[in-house]
Amino acid sequence: MLYKKIRKAIFLQRPNRFIAQVEIDGEVETVHVKNTGRCKELLLPNAVVYLSESDNPQRKTRFDLVAVEKTLESSHGDKKIIVNLDSQAPNKVAAHWIENNRRDYPEIIKLKSEYTLGKSRFDFFLEYRDARGQIRQQLVEVKGCTLEKDGVAMFPDAPTLRGLKHVSEITRFRQNGEYEGLILIIVQMEGCRYFTPNRETHPEFAQALEDASNSGVKVTAVECSVTPSSLTPKSEIPCILTMDASSTV
Repeated sequence: MLYKKIRKAIFLQRPNRFIAQVEIDGEVETVHVKNTGRCKELLLPNAVVYLSESDNPQRKTRFDLVAVEKTLESSHGDKKIIVNLDSQAPNKVAAHWIENNRRDYPEIIKLKSEYTLGKSRFDFFLEYRDARGQIRQQLVEVKGCTLEKDGVAMFPDAPTLRGLKHVSEITRFRQNGEYEGLILIIVQMEGCRYFTPNRETHPEFAQALEDASNSGVKVTAVECSVTPSSLTPKSEIPCILTMDASSTV
């Protein structure tokens, strides 16, 4: 995921979930926020943010807010990281990761986005040939993760009935034996020790994710390298789906 015409700015406030006010070159500018989530732990007054300038002269806002700087706390000392906030980016990054993942997908036959199956719609339908030459079909749901606590990536940052529905649907198709399932967590930052569902914020989603894994749905978290102008999949990090297991990591 690449962005053009990046500008650095200072975050001031967010009047609603669609726009923010920032200071750029000493002037206050209203910008579009490419993430309708809360992001309260990220979009703090005086935070350094990064804007992508649009080429469309008809737009009401000149810039999109796409990333923010954050201090990542760890036992090895604090460090500044950049968190990508673009909610449209994870699906593009996921497609790139799938297409280049020759370990799990030696030969990709078909990768279709926005795949409708009955009354359900999934982020991707994947048909591939495995290492033994067998053709397999997989439904893929992608979740973008921007929340970090104590060096741990977490999702969601707010209750998500939509996310709960997606996990339940992919579990149902997997249990029926019709398709393989993959829930792919794109961690839009670098440096987290592992991923775990945010039980405190949405316990039903956390339980559904654990149930999905127990039903044979694969849950994978991929951390990304982030710069002000790019978001690139880097490597998988561990997924801890139960409370007892996370306390030992």
